[in-house]
Amino acid sequence: MSTRKPRSFHDPMANREATRYEFPVPSREAVLTLLGEQGRPLDYDEITTALGVEGERDRDAFGRRLRAMERDGQLLRNRRGLYGLAQKMDMVSGRVTGHPDGFGFLIPDDGSPDLFLSPREMRGVLHRDRVMAREVGKDARGRREGTVVEVLERGNKTVVGRYVRADQMGFVVPEDRRLAQDIVLPSGQALDARDGQIVVAEITAQPTRRTGPVGRVIEVLGEHLAPGMEIEVAIRKHAIPHVWPDGVEEEAGRFTPEVPADAKQGRVDLREVPLVTIDGEDARDFDDAVFCERDGKGWRLLVAIADVSHYVRPGSALDREAHARGNSVYFPRQVIPMLPEALSNGLCSINPQVDRLCMVCEAHISPSGVIRDYRFFEGVMNSKARLTYTKVAAILVDRDEELRAEYAALLPQLEELHRLFHVLHDARLKRGAVDFDLPETRIVFDEHRKIRKILPVERNDAHRLIEECMLAANVCAAELLKKHKVPAPYRIHEGPTPDKLSNLREFLTELGLSLGGGDEPQAQHYARLINAVEKRSDARLIHTVLLRSLSQAMYSPDNIGHFALGYPNYTHFTSPIRRYPDLVVHRSIKDILAGRTSTISTDQAMELGRHCSLTERRADEATREVVRWLKCEYMMDHVGAEFDGIISGVTEFGVFVELTELYVDGLVHITALGNDYFHFDPKQHRLLGDRTRVSFRLGDKLRVRVARVSLDDMKIDFELAEQPKALAGAPARRGPKKRRVRR
Repeated sequence: MSTRKPRSFHDPMANREATRYEFPVPSREAVLTLLGEQGRPLDYDEITTALGVEGERDRDAFGRRLRAMERDGQLLRNRRGLYGLAQKMDMVSGRVTGHPDGFGFLIPDDGSPDLFLSPREMRGVLHRDRVMAREVGKDARGRREGTVVEVLERGNKTVVGRYVRADQMGFVVPEDRRLAQDIVLPSGQALDARDGQIVVAEITAQPTRRTGPVGRVIEVLGEHLAPGMEIEVAIRKHAIPHVWPDGVEEEAGRFTPEVPADAKQGRVDLREVPLVTIDGEDARDFDDAVFCERDGKGWRLLVAIADVSHYVRPGSALDREAHARGNSVYFPRQVIPMLPEALSNGLCSINPQVDRLCMVCEAHISPSGVIRDYRFFEGVMNSKARLTYTKVAAILVDRDEELRAEYAALLPQLEELHRLFHVLHDARLKRGAVDFDLPETRIVFDEHRKIRKILPVERNDAHRLIEECMLAANVCAAELLKKHKVPAPYRIHEGPTPDKLSNLREFLTELGLSLGGGDEPQAQHYARLINAVEKRSDARLIHTVLLRSLSQAMYSPDNIGHFALGYPNYTHFTSPIRRYPDLVVHRSIKDILAGRTSTISTDQAMELGRHCSLTERRADEATREVVRWLKCEYMMDHVGAEFDGIISGVTEFGVFVELTELYVDGLVHITALGNDYFHFDPKQHRLLGDRTRVSFRLGDKLRVRVARVSLDDMKIDFELAEQPKALAGAPARRGPKKRRVRR
């Protein structure tokens, strides 16, 4: 230990910690500032002495804080037991992303360029682990290369994969190919699994530089090609909570099937108002109902949302599990709900002809589509009809006489909703909201849970009508939160980064197009460009490139606005049955209405935003994988068949093609493009032949043949059925002779 003692130090965040914790300890900021001022690592006693940490209880709590700072990559404890600043030690913290070929990358927390991790470095870690690493130079390809110094947090407690029996040994080969190491199963740890079956293994010993991961089978899922297995694998591969813990269903079971009379007291009674739900044919949980009428200065719009917060109270078993799940996950033909069915499809669902508790946004909207004023209140309602998008479109657009007669009592408000929709939609387009027109699909299954056909989703005026109503309610909720300075989870969306913007402008210049807005384009500049290219043959290409230039939407209390929608304030209020951030927003609005201090701090809102953004991405990745697996299975019956397609992605190793009729993607590898040298041009999103001048560009049409399908890898390989023509008037490129890529 050093004999030089640090001076006593005052915690600049002491007041904040005192208001947040019953037994406060020095803040993270205090620890970081102390170590920064000392300019050297300190041991535990030196830190506690300088920060005045005394007593067994406080020292234990402070020790937990230091360990948390280690896990988060703020501190590093060296072999001598001294705590130092990770940055001062030239350390980088981040999460590992593995590659099937054995190498990997560290994705730094601070957003700096990735660190390449060689197969040797990956021996002791797995995909999804959080580690501390040090940059050690450049690899042969000029990439920053790192060496793992310490594992901060293991990302895999269980692994789903295929059980393999070989030479009296058992292994689990992970379904996630980014987990490049097999799990070794000691004798007697296979749980009677048969060779080739899909199992779940618990990792009992994480990998080291000398030994691979060891585990035991804790669940046998079944045969590889069993119906529904793709969903079972995805659930476990992405660690999606799917079993209700003890206490959750017990809490849900305490509620009566109908709303008790005392719960309706003190609420605005809307049971005579003809509110209706409008949703898809296969929907089972109904979050929202709407009503619209003229009010002399425009329209009065009511958006009634299921009052989930009345039933799911903070800190309850229901709340803890809803937070862990973050959102419902919608797989084809199966849903993993955020809340038990007794609530999600029962008491909280706005079913027709039954009383339901609701949170209501009442908005008054001008003839030009401007929200003049709004208010929120707690209500009790009784939905007058469960309508579908198809029915509403037939009533309002197709003027179906039979349906109009059946719903005659609701026609006045449906007609007003339709008029209001046009006004709100036109106002949004004039404001410059970005509206990308990219296709969506729906899978139709047969009785064996196999794909029968894949159909495009046709969005009609009923879809757009509900969308505009929900957008209006979400904006009002965000305005209210901002007005009262509540640190709730806003839904934010950033514009393009400087690098992405530069690449986008270069791409557009080649097409004779430009994007306005200079260094900081706004949504209206994107919208104008989309409108300008609407009738061009390459419109889809341009839409795709514009979309890829933008970041992903997320949740955060840092209210920077929503770029694509063009809203300075936006949040999610309208789906508390299936999204946890909406539930939190409801609670915050109730606090405002009751005049209570917000129950959520900025730090809590920040952590909640990170967590819910991750669960949202987790759900998206899992559902995409399931759909990809199902499509691969479907295409196994089409090997050798020819289809028309459009290039949906261009990489240095080939082009991805989406089949026009089937909406299935596959790869034409660069070696199958022709007898030429093909050069990847990322800015123009194309591969260009050196000798033939044949170009393969994002959005180009191709005729392809299905060459092979691999269910294990979830990959479909195409080959060209017809060779495209060379670029007109393009001279052959000259250069040194290179090895030719042959078919």
